Amino acid sequence: MHTDTYRHKGMRKVLVKLLKEKGITDERVLQAIAKVPRHFFFEKMFLEHAYQDKAFPIGEGQTISQPYTVAYQTELLQLNSHDKVLEIGTGSGYQCCILLEITPYVYTIEYNQVLFQKALQFFKKNNLNPHTFCGDGSEGLPQEAPFDKILVTAGAPVIPKSLLAQLKVGGALVIPVGDEQSQKMVRVVRETSDEFTREVFNNFKFVPLLGKSGWNK
Repeated sequence: MHTDTYRHKGMRKVLVKLLKEKGITDERVLQAIAKVPRHFFFEKMFLEHAYQDKAFPIGEGQTISQPYTVAYQTELLQLNSHDKVLEIGTGSGYQCCILLEITPYVYTIEYNQVLFQKALQFFKKNNLNPHTFCGDGSEGLPQEAPFDKILVTAGAPVIPKSLLAQLKVGGALVIPVGDEQSQKMVRVVRETSDEFTREVFNNFKFVPLLGKSGWNK
């Protein structure tokens, strides 16, 4: 069982300082990073990796995202405390915990059954209550739509139309789009029922988004 000590809190403070230096300014995002014990998502033997600004393997060919990437994507969402948000790609559950620090209305879907079960156990053990689903996240969660915000934590070949359809008017989708080597971070805002604006940001490298509207493997 992990404990969260003064040492861990100190390591998170250092990480938050680094994220500020890298350009993250949203105080709610920085506070969430400062609060969520990232080392809880690591085996004890890998503790020294937990607060380094890098991705780390979690099995099943997936990774826990780099803290900067988590902060960057969350900042682009411009989350409010009342937003209903859909996360596509639960993975380790770390990004989901960051979202939960800002809004309680988090829905998260994971494609991989093994990772889904692991994340589920983690949430239960830590008394966290996101709405969890296992399935094809590239198709979103039409039965729970519409959403104020949608966050995709895997690289997509194109922006899935199914996700755009599940956004509220005024809502935003943040998604990495590109080939399997590199993706551009994209934010799409639904201006009206049939009008969308798109902004393109920095380059990132994510694991591929699997499923019908992703990389169909």
